This record gives sequence, structure tokens and C-alpha cells, in this order.
Amino acid sequence: MTLVADAPANTPAAAPKSAAIDVEHLVKVYKTTRAVDDVTFRIARGSITGLLGGNGAGKTTTIAMIMGLVLPTSGRIHVLGHAMPDESHSVLGRMNFESPYVDMPMRLTVRQNLTIFGRLYAVPDLRARIAQLASDLDLAEFLDRANGKLSAGQKTRVALAKALINEPELLLLDEPTASLDPDTADWVRRHLENYRKRHNATILLASHNMLEVERLCDRVIIMKRGRIEDDDGPGQIMARYGRGTLEEVFLDVARGRDREGLR
Repeated sequence: MTLVADAPANTPAAAPKSAAIDVEHLVKVYKTTRAVDDVTFRIARGSITGLLGGNGAGKTTTIAMIMGLVLPTSGRIHVLGHAMPDESHSVLGRMNFESPYVDMPMRLTVRQNLTIFGRLYAVPDLRARIAQLASDLDLAEFLDRANGKLSAGQKTRVALAKALINEPELLLLDEPTASLDPDTADWVRRHLENYRKRHNATILLASHNMLEVERLCDRVIIMKRGRIEDDDGPGQIMARYGRGTLEEVFLDVARGRDREGLR
């Protein structure tokens, strides 16, 4: 047996590193609708977490509150160790968001759009950063083409470049591969996996693509009617429901078949 001596009384213990996202008793009420209803979770740094749920489950509202775009009715949010939204100035430059449903200005070229967003984030040596992203994400052939003239797959890669322009520690993704063909979607997923490994970045992924979630995520949080229905690793959740895929679990939750009733 190995004995470990106690630290000297005058030596402070190392403080544990804060979670990337720490949400406690989060509530958002719109008039009479509780869009988010007493949600609590902590997301470790360097992890990829899936946030699942049907339309109206509260995913988008939760992400908007984490970003400081929507004020919670009650509850507490810390992002990268800072209280949101009060300390958002200390966090916003270290996080970013991507969604294929949010278009960038159509008349501007890809280069112009990335330049604007890079300046907003005060990215040093912006010209070199755009060139690096163009190489990494295969944007070079349409870098000077208007955003409105791009295909769906090209727009998704540009949106990802915008989200990575500041090399964020925290990346929030909303359906990142929606409307993509399988080859392009697989390419985007591999890039996200590589980015997370290289930068020890944290990714929160909202998606309806269950195969994508199974492949990418260390952990899955399932929401329904504003509350957390389940929270665990993909394999553990599938085992609890007695299902072979997350898609089957998703359908069980959406249709009100609880895990106990499936055994």
C-alpha cells in the first residue's frame, strides 16, 4: 500500500478547473410557457456533448441563454468560469456558434464575410488565419465568390470557418450537417473531431442526426418540454432503454414511452 503525505498546512490545494459550461436550475418563461424548466448540468472542458430533443424541447433557448443572447427568468449560468450574462465580455471572444440556418450577408464574398467576423473577434494576423481556414476547409476555389451563390455544402463549410475564425475554446453547434450529403457531412464531422483534439476545445452539439451524435458525443443530454429527460453516455442511455440506436431512444422519449415501461 502506498501512503500519500498530506500537503503542508501552508500550501494551498490546487483549485479544480471550472467546467466549460455550468448551468444550475435554469428557467425561461415566455408569458405562460416554460420553455426551459429547472435545467441543471455541467459540461467538462474538452468534451463533446449532444443536446437532443424534439421541436420545442428547449434546446435552442438553452443555447441562447448560454451565449448570453436570452436572459433567463431564473437560474445560474457560468461559461468558462464566468457568470453569464454579467461577465460575457470575458467569454464571448473565447466561444463561437455555428448553424446552417443563420445566413451570412449574401452579397458579400466569403473572404469579406470572414474578414468582418475576424475583425469583430480582433483576430491577430487575420489574413493568415483566413488563408489557413481556406486550406483546412477547402474554401480556396470560392473564397472570392458571393455567399449567395454558394451551394448548401459550401455555405456549411463557410459557416464552420466563421465559427472557427477565433479558434474558440467553446463551440456551440446547431444542426451543423443539416441538408448535407453523406460525404460532406462526414468530412465536417471529421474536421470537428480533429479540431477538438488539437485545441482541447469543448463542443455542445444540438442535432437531430442520431448517428452523428453517436459518433461524436461522449455524453448525451435529452430534453423534453423544457426539462432534462436523461443524461449519460450514448451507450448507457441506449442500454437503459433497451435500444440499439439513439434514434430508437429519441422516438421512445418523443412518444412518451419511458425506459421502465420498455423492459
